[in-house]
Amino acid sequence: MKTGRLNLVIGTSLLALFLLLLFLFQVRQTEVAVVTTFGKATRPITEPGLYFKWPWPVQKVTKLDKRLQSSEGKFEENITSDYRSLLIMMFTGWRISDPALFYSASNGGSISEGERFLENPLRTAKNAVVGRHPFSHFVSVNPADLKFDEIEKEVLTAVQEASKAYGIAIDVVRIKRIGLPESVTEKVFDRMKAERNTEIERLRSEGQREAAEVKSAADRERDRLLAEADAQAARIRGEGEAEAAKSFSVFQQDPELAILILKLNALEAALKERSTLIVDPRTPPFDLLVKPEAKTALPSAK
Repeated sequence: MKTGRLNLVIGTSLLALFLLLLFLFQVRQTEVAVVTTFGKATRPITEPGLYFKWPWPVQKVTKLDKRLQSSEGKFEENITSDYRSLLIMMFTGWRISDPALFYSASNGGSISEGERFLENPLRTAKNAVVGRHPFSHFVSVNPADLKFDEIEKEVLTAVQEASKAYGIAIDVVRIKRIGLPESVTEKVFDRMKAERNTEIERLRSEGQREAAEVKSAADRERDRLLAEADAQAARIRGEGEAEAAKSFSVFQQDPELAILILKLNALEAALKERSTLIVDPRTPPFDLLVKPEAKTALPSAK
């Protein structure tokens, strides 16, 4: 008896779970969904949660990935506003913004169909925007001439309007690759080389001008210091000559004492450091080192 009741409870629970699965479905955080009634999209769902539906064949649920998708355009030739040829490849980051519209346009919500939808709008927008910009906005030796951000924004604005018809929102458009046709590559490189040589000459001229200014300033500073040094030397020389004049007036009173003092000063300077000297003792001031009687004993020079 107990076994029969247990089987009844289990069977009832399984039946209830089966009915729930028939009438309820879950949409995850990374998904959007489209509920179709007899094959026609009738209810888009963009928020995660648990939802009710009628069981098949009345209604069917198709879940779509709402995360950002990446799609690349073709590496094609475009013409700039100054009639230069340029090869450009762009890529887009897009997501599903209207599940019902995307489901109807893409034959059941195919991501590959969504990528195909973007090919023509992206090509059209790229051709139009590139045709409004000169070649230097894409290729230049001067970084200030490049306008990648501005070009990408213009393409993004143009392709966003076209993608709304398919239930797609474009969040990102970027230039992935830029190339030059072989026929114009050499000319472009020659022009870039000429521009670089012009820049080199400009920098060299500025360097020479700055070097001349630095040299001129250094010469002026040198002349000023030399003039100050000459003036100071002249002042010191004048002071020395004035002091010498005072001493000379004193020495005139006793010339022999003056000569003796000068010899002693010279002898002190010569013997200031430990040294060995070989000199003629008759040579002043070393004659002071010889006794007076020794001086008279020396033969006189002829």
